[in-house]
Amino acid sequence: MKIKKISALLAATLGLALSAQSANAAEFEFRFQSSDPAGNSNFILQQGWADKLAADTGGKVKVELLPVGSIVEHQETQDAIVAGILDGHITDTSYFSGKDPAFGLIANPVGAWSAPQEMFDFMSKGGGNELMNSMLEPYGLHFIGATTPGLEAFVSKNPIDTVEGLKGLKLRAPEGLVQQVFAAAGAAPVNLPGSEVFTALDKGVIEAADYSVFSTNQSQGLNDIAHHPIYPGFHSMPLVEISMGKARWDALPEDIRAAFESSVAEFALHQVAELEAADVQAVKAAEEGGKITVHNWSAEERAKFRTIAMGQWEKAAVRSDNAQMVFDTLSAYLKENGLVK
Repeated sequence: MKIKKISALLAATLGLALSAQSANAAEFEFRFQSSDPAGNSNFILQQGWADKLAADTGGKVKVELLPVGSIVEHQETQDAIVAGILDGHITDTSYFSGKDPAFGLIANPVGAWSAPQEMFDFMSKGGGNELMNSMLEPYGLHFIGATTPGLEAFVSKNPIDTVEGLKGLKLRAPEGLVQQVFAAAGAAPVNLPGSEVFTALDKGVIEAADYSVFSTNQSQGLNDIAHHPIYPGFHSMPLVEISMGKARWDALPEDIRAAFESSVAEFALHQVAELEAADVQAVKAAEEGGKITVHNWSAEERAKFRTIAMGQWEKAAVRSDNAQMVFDTLSAYLKENGLVK
């Protein structure tokens, strides 16, 4: 697998530096838990981030990164950080929407982004970073930075090139905002666990699915039975936060904080680039096979879907003061930058 080879090369490159550092104990040691399982592409890349942070700080910082469920369940890491069981996490922010719907709205404002850089720009220039800390700090966390695995592709047995094409479409979508947005666009979303998507598509129970990124969909054979995937995707791209306990963050010297922030920013771009490369290879292989037609929505159709989604964001916004703040900031940013009409 390409990502594993790259990670192995990175490990070899860093090996000499890390072995030299091992003679001296790290000055700052942290235990982080990921929301991804061991062996997953995202987790492999996250381990590379921890290694590079150690190298960048001359061995002063050591982050022990644990896979999902190692200490607590994926939705319990916030509480574990406050309790001192964990020092930080790398996790999908939407897992904490039960505490505040604002977490779900900022984590995956369905339809908002057509590329990872659009989200990164919002976070750094549009008030997103400040929003995250205003929401996290009352829970005892500090937001260091955001990353994402990228835009999810869309699996479809039917050729769909417009929002109009979604009307009446039987599709699998997770509960919550994603389903609400698709329903508002005229589709007929249904609840199905990921394990049942292939069979449901194969038997015609559903015609399309919100599932994962293109390379994952391709490797699991979904495109082989649903020949009209939409790529790049138009609907879902999760915000994955890298955060740690605020007390520990506040106690760090300025140079170590800066190292964390710069390493996270570099990691986000690296992760997106690696996973996008895997998608590009998968798209090329799919198209060369001759059976699969990849559809890429126009900017106009993406904007139409985003406008529909905003109506559902507005409904979610009234559920908390923070959610309203996220809605107002995000909506203003999208309008100012011409991403919605």
